[in-house]
Amino acid sequence: MKKYLKIAVAAIAFLALAAGCSNQGKASEAKETTVKLGVIGSDTDVWDDVKDRLKNEGINLEYVKFTDYNQPNAALADGSIDLNSFQHQFFLDNYNKEHGTDLVSIGNTVNAPLGIYSEKVKDVNELKKGAKVAIPNDVTNGGRALLLLQTAGLITVDPAKKQTPTVSDITENKLDLKISELDASQTARALSDVDISVINSGVAVDAGFTPTKDAIFLEPVDDNARPYVNIIVARKEDADNKTYQKIVDAYQTKETEKVIEETSKGSSIPAWETFGKK
Repeated sequence: MKKYLKIAVAAIAFLALAAGCSNQGKASEAKETTVKLGVIGSDTDVWDDVKDRLKNEGINLEYVKFTDYNQPNAALADGSIDLNSFQHQFFLDNYNKEHGTDLVSIGNTVNAPLGIYSEKVKDVNELKKGAKVAIPNDVTNGGRALLLLQTAGLITVDPAKKQTPTVSDITENKLDLKISELDASQTARALSDVDISVINSGVAVDAGFTPTKDAIFLEPVDDNARPYVNIIVARKEDADNKTYQKIVDAYQTKETEKVIEETSKGSSIPAWETFGKK
């Protein structure tokens, strides 16, 4: 009887150990979560730092890189990716309106001022009559570019159009500037063909520019810049996803702030410090 009892106890212990190992393996597997993040361009230096720290949380951040500004939102809406980080709130609002999507911001990242660049002049005051100008062709960045040209004293636009003036809303153009509307990704490449080009910060950095150093006129960072704060975006039903919130928390840290300062040379500003976390 004692012999059988020992065998039974040993069997139970073995089964318990096996079950424990199995559950431990499952728990380990459950801890590893892959999140696909859509980005524009090749500059992922800031996210690389966040990605490394997220490994300690059991989160594997996988980049999905795009070249066109409309692709990351379409991919997010159809479930091809889980999050994206490339746009400002105003761009997102306009995209949702135009495409009937329900994508939402879950966290602020940086404010990246729009800049005017040139290979031909060093100051906007040097522009001659009939100068050629390139701006982004999408509604939000195009309007933002025209407002920047107005801030620089080059044109005046209809104030009734608020954040979305178009070229047809220009009410004063003393220099008779010839404005061409291009895909945002092409504005840097157009520099050799125009006198000045209005270029998004990310595109400028990818082209090798340091906005605070190379732009001949840079967008002021004030309350008017709030709609242009860059954001992390999710589908509405995932807004409170705990894993995604951990990603936001990992981004909005002093460690990230330091990397932003180093990699952008002061051209990008941690938006959660200036405009709040969300």
